Amino acid sequence: MPKILAIEDDATTGKEIVAELEQHGFDVEWAADGLDGMARALSGEFDAVILDRLLPRADGLAIVTAMRGADIDVPVLMISALSDVDERIRGLRAGGDDYMAKPFASEEMTARLEVLLRQRADAPRQLSLAVADLDLDLITRTAHRGGEEIRLMPTEFKLLEYMMRNSGQILTRTMIFEAIWGYHFDPGTNLIDVHLGRLRRKIDKPGQKPLIQTVRGSGYALNAP
Repeated sequence: MPKILAIEDDATTGKEIVAELEQHGFDVEWAADGLDGMARALSGEFDAVILDRLLPRADGLAIVTAMRGADIDVPVLMISALSDVDERIRGLRAGGDDYMAKPFASEEMTARLEVLLRQRADAPRQLSLAVADLDLDLITRTAHRGGEEIRLMPTEFKLLEYMMRNSGQILTRTMIFEAIWGYHFDPGTNLIDVHLGRLRRKIDKPGQKPLIQTVRGSGYALNAP
């Protein structure tokens, strides 16, 4: 029986979610605020999470980002009264698997959750990433280039994984900021430059063909030479 965590601060909506899912045979726990929900989600005890976007004490983007950073790779169905396209994109890029705008039909929520669970069960788990002679082991969380181990800090690992998963694509500063740090981009910060600079010095050493490229006026890209 799949175990589901519903993180929703509205009591009426939370009780409706629990009742609907229990009717379909799911084992459901309900958390009514962001910090409690985050702690439960990071426990790794659940098969899927239904996550409200706007929550007290910790919002939905922070929770799903923390989950993905901790390698909690379960389906996340995000729900929100914020229905515009930009908000949906932010939720999906932060690590959500699907996004439903409120109000929604309980039957549709259950159907979408069942689809996400089937897809995750059928998908083979990716164990590693490779671009040119750069390899990233997603299980041991280690990196090697040309056979030489590269020691990465946790944020550097997340940044490299994101760039390798999107190799060959131009990644804007906003995309990187929201994927790694999970909150709205502040154009005045140099956080991205600092971390990319450190990562570059580890990945693209003297004598090696550079993989990380700055696309002037657009962002960054990781490309095979």
